[in-house]
Amino acid sequence: MGVGRQVTISLDGVRDKNIMQLKKLNSVLFPVRYNDKYYVDALASAEFTKLAYYSDICVGSIACRLEKKEGGAVRVYIMTLGVLAPYRGLGIGTKLLNHVIDLCAKQNISEIYLHVQTNNDDAIQFYKKFGFEITDTIQNYYTNITPPDCYVVTRFITQETKK
Repeated sequence: MGVGRQVTISLDGVRDKNIMQLKKLNSVLFPVRYNDKYYVDALASAEFTKLAYYSDICVGSIACRLEKKEGGAVRVYIMTLGVLAPYRGLGIGTKLLNHVIDLCAKQNISEIYLHVQTNNDDAIQFYKKFGFEITDTIQNYYTNITPPDCYVVTRFITQETKK
């Protein structure tokens, strides 16, 4: 009896040489087209933007932007987090999100947030599993998709959660 091949999920940074993989994933995963600023911000966030590989196949990504708040504190905005449909439920999105949460804890960043379309129940439930909560609703946030409203979903990282 043979043992199945061990499947590995690995993360890799986004750089000039592989930015096209992020662009291709986004075109398949999301109903909006991202502009050049999105990709500049993704590259600038360094370790906070990652591609996910399932047995060496690029199947997901997380792209973040670092933002300065009043008083000089930094917070992380998750611009996109997505995994190709056939690879969902395998822990890839979890690995991507945990990577960013762990980085925030190590760098004393106390806030991570993102926008989620109000009818995206799967995404809302996914983020709630990681301690995110709905902190605001923005009407007409999206211009070319229905419904146009979104929730602001936030996780505050306190000293207790940084263990």
